[in-house]
This record gives sequence, structure tokens and C-alpha cells, in this order.
Amino acid sequence: MERLQKILAQAGVASRRKCEELIQAGSVEVNGVIVTELGTKADPDQDIITVKGRPIKTEKKIYLMMNKPKGVITSASDPEGRKIVSDYLKGVKERVYPVGRLDYDTEGLLLLTNDGEFANLLTHPKHHVPKTYVATVKGVPHGTELDKLKKGIVLEDGITAPAEVEYKDVDPDGKESVIQITIYEGRNRQVRRMFEAISHPVIRLKRIAFGDLLLQNLKRGLTRPLTKDEINRLIQLAKSDNTKKKRTGRGS
Repeated sequence: MERLQKILAQAGVASRRKCEELIQAGSVEVNGVIVTELGTKADPDQDIITVKGRPIKTEKKIYLMMNKPKGVITSASDPEGRKIVSDYLKGVKERVYPVGRLDYDTEGLLLLTNDGEFANLLTHPKHHVPKTYVATVKGVPHGTELDKLKKGIVLEDGITAPAEVEYKDVDPDGKESVIQITIYEGRNRQVRRMFEAISHPVIRLKRIAFGDLLLQNLKRGLTRPLTKDEINRLIQLAKSDNTKKKRTGRGS
């Protein structure tokens, strides 16, 4: 059972707010009965829901993984005319949207779906779903500097949760190094700001994992559907109390 305005929005009737207005205006019926109360819940698989006499069409749930290229916006549109992720979704009829975001200059694993509950579960701060990146940074951070990232470092919007950090490669001349970092939050440009805070700004950034879902060899710009097992594992990871305690350092 879900709120009626949510069902309508997911069916592509209109925005959530506009759907609320349609309900209050008496334009929506559930099993032949006009509904005007916003808190009303319904089952889209069992109930007959109509808007102005027309039955809604419930969209098939879509779950995609994309290898987002650098220089692509994760918004539905861009006033500057830059490429957006939907430009790469040829053949996908359903309206999908990103689960969280990747910066314009960041590439790698991006999830897309039309399942709002799934998206919220994976991005809600209380669930602490891990996201792993490979960052190429200027110079070679000292071990004590990486320890600051591991313990949590103060940014302008507060101290970060503990991260997992390890060296992957170091340039022989010491001009840059490659570091893998796993974070359990989703703040704006968080990884970049964390490295800036230790004076080793990011040159290149790529997300390689979301939870235990790995990007692997998916080619840049391509998408593939998630398997049922992958979807269920992500859901269970987000719901796991043991995972949340471990990720925030409150568990053993």
C-alpha cells in the first residue's frame, strides 16, 4: 500500500505536488470512489485508479547500472546544453532518474531507476550504504593525512563519517597518486572536498562500486539492467542494522 499521490507520480501522471492538487480537486477515483484526502493509500496492483475517468498505467520497475562518462550531467536537463544521462538511455521507454548523483567531472557507476522507494532506501543518510571511488590526486598524501580521512575530517558542513582509504598506485616522480576511498555518506562533492581538506586535490575521480555492486568491465556510456539478486542485495545492505553500526564505527 502506498500513498495515492506517490502512485500517480510514479505512473507518470504529473509531479507529486500536481498529483496532490488533482486529488484535492476530486479528479481521482479508487475503485469507483472519489478520493480527496491526501493521506489515502492504495495498492496499484490491486486497485483500479483513475484520473479524470482514465485509468492510470503503472510503469514496470526498471533498475539500471550505467558507466557514466566524465562531462555528463546527472540532471533531467541542462540549460547550458551539456550532455545528460538520458542521452545515453536509448531504448529505455520508462522515465528513470539517477539514484544520487555523480559530479559533471566524475565518471563511473551510476544507478538509475523509476522505483522511488528503492532510490530513497539507498540514498537516505541513515542507511550508510558504502560507495567506493578511485581518486587520482595531486602529490602523495602522507599516511597521517589519510588517517584523517579514515577517522573523519572536518568540512564546512560538518565532520565526515569514517572512511576506508588505501593507496593503489604512486607516480615515480611523486606528482600524483591513486587512492581508493569508500565513504558511507552522499554529501555534495564529498570525496573531492575531503582530499582538498588535506591539500591533495583530485585530478580524476571514478566510482567503481555502490554497496557490493561493482562496475567491473561495463564500457563507458553503456548501461545494463541489474539482476534480481543484485537488487535484493542492495536492499538488504541498506536495511542491515549490523552494516549501519559497522559503517559508523559504533559496532565491533
